[in-house]
Amino acid sequence: MSTLLRKKFLNHMILKGFSKRTQMSYITAVAGLAKYYNKSPDLLDNDQIQDYILYLLNDKKKAWSSCNVVFSAFKCFFRNILNRDSSTFSLPSRVKQTRLPEILSVDEVWRLIQACSNTKHRTLLMTIYDAGLRVSEAVSLKSKHIDPERMVIHIEQGKGAKDRYTILSKYLLEKLIRYMDVLHSETWIFPSSYNPGQHLHISSAQKAYNLAKKKASMTKGHGIHTLRHCFATHMLEAGMDIFTLQKLLGHSCVKTTMRYLHMTRNRVRKIESPLYLIHAQDKERDTKSNLYQ
Repeated sequence: MSTLLRKKFLNHMILKGFSKRTQMSYITAVAGLAKYYNKSPDLLDNDQIQDYILYLLNDKKKAWSSCNVVFSAFKCFFRNILNRDSSTFSLPSRVKQTRLPEILSVDEVWRLIQACSNTKHRTLLMTIYDAGLRVSEAVSLKSKHIDPERMVIHIEQGKGAKDRYTILSKYLLEKLIRYMDVLHSETWIFPSSYNPGQHLHISSAQKAYNLAKKKASMTKGHGIHTLRHCFATHMLEAGMDIFTLQKLLGHSCVKTTMRYLHMTRNRVRKIESPLYLIHAQDKERDTKSNLYQ
């Protein structure tokens, strides 16, 4: 992609209020297309674009869900930057896949956190689970975001460029105070060990989670985002209402939050299987029959 196109694309995303992470993801997606054909993306036709997507799916074995960012990036770039209409640019409808994430029990979450030997990484995992944060929000935390008076954490410019507050437990506050007492960082709570002045990279946080999961001999829970899923599910099981949870998670639509209702243990436990009901009815009939004999 030429410098001019890149700058134009970037400026468009900035004006639209896209997060820096989305900006980078979209730029990377379009750059990958250009690199594949060794051509500027404005020289590619619709068939070439679709062939590239097939290459990602068939050759690179990317899941449809993993290609969502590529679809979104191409739509944004070709329609808004190159001004291509539906006659010159179109993508096939994406397959909607609804998969419920694996949820760890409270004991499993604790075992995973305890398996993390690095203090910074262990505190990070605790923070994500305790407050229900996205990993991008957790690594971007600064000391000013922790409010011990109101017992809340201020999430500044989270997903959708929105601020919000979420809960801060006394236990996490104690751990954060101890951790920050020996922390040599004036800005970030979780600073990078390799880039002075920068916060911990998301990929490093993901590696820390995977290492802890391996040490804990656990197979459930794909990715560090599992801890946020666990927070939401465990809060519902503890009696939190869906609308309060929506605000804490920063969901724009309550429908997004409602999917966690399908994963709560309490709801499932209240449902009896049809086999059990048949067995119960037979047992009841046998009991009545014995009474009249």
